[in-house]
Amino acid sequence: MLVSPKISVITPSYNQGHFLEETIISVIGQGYQNLEYIIFDGGSTDNTIEIIKKYSNSLSFWVSEKDAGQSNAINKGFERATGDILLWLNSDDLLMPGALSYIAANSDTEKANFYFGNCIHFNHKNGLSSYGSNVKYYHENFLLENADYIIQPSSYFTRKAWEATGNLNEKMHYAFDWEWFLRAKQKQVTFIPINECLSLYRIHDTHKTGTGRDARDEELSFIYKNFSPANEKLFNYLIEDKHFAIKLLPRIIRKLAHIFSYPYSDTKVLKYLKQSRYKKFSEDTINQVKQMVSFYQ
Repeated sequence: MLVSPKISVITPSYNQGHFLEETIISVIGQGYQNLEYIIFDGGSTDNTIEIIKKYSNSLSFWVSEKDAGQSNAINKGFERATGDILLWLNSDDLLMPGALSYIAANSDTEKANFYFGNCIHFNHKNGLSSYGSNVKYYHENFLLENADYIIQPSSYFTRKAWEATGNLNEKMHYAFDWEWFLRAKQKQVTFIPINECLSLYRIHDTHKTGTGRDARDEELSFIYKNFSPANEKLFNYLIEDKHFAIKLLPRIIRKLAHIFSYPYSDTKVLKYLKQSRYKKFSEDTINQVKQMVSFYQ
């Protein structure tokens, strides 16, 4: 009888008790037999500990203690993990039903492989809304060094991939996942996009990726400097010009283009009006780096 591979799931947690129970249920509720589920909590002061204790019989290990941040908590989890397949699921995200069985059936644990699937993003702002993804398209058309198109809760990897790449960078607090993906690519880990939807990604007012502002931008600039130095300057230019499209002249050009049915894009106008900055960068590259700038938000 074939034994299903052991899957280790790490959940870092801190004061998100209002979401954590749904996260835990999405993991243990799958009924996957060879599961190692570990929670590292950073010393929460809300109802997190009460919730963890409620499900402690289904956990392989949990602890609540002060840590050095999310990346530190995840590293500690993987240091303890013994699975053949590894993933982390943040305390505000959820796995889709059947995700673990799919992962087990579609992983080659003998290779240093990194798998990433699709995701449903959902939020409760102004009523419940959601949208999907197409990671295979982005993998085929984008460079990972230009933009992080991988959706972290829908990604997983073999132990060999983790060992080849090393720990998450604990000096980073916002973009450590992208930095780790890029190091994995440098270490010749094989990246495999899959069409299946594996997770639900929750967007909310305290959603970490959407906060941080200057600190987050500094981390992204650091990543460009180390993995795509030609685009570090482009990223910083786009940060400075983040609201350029709403200025008067671009708005006038956009209006005229609409009146005369002329193809229009903010990137074309940006390149034309600020040639000294953007002339040497292709429209495709600018559009990809814009993804990291949250240019339209």
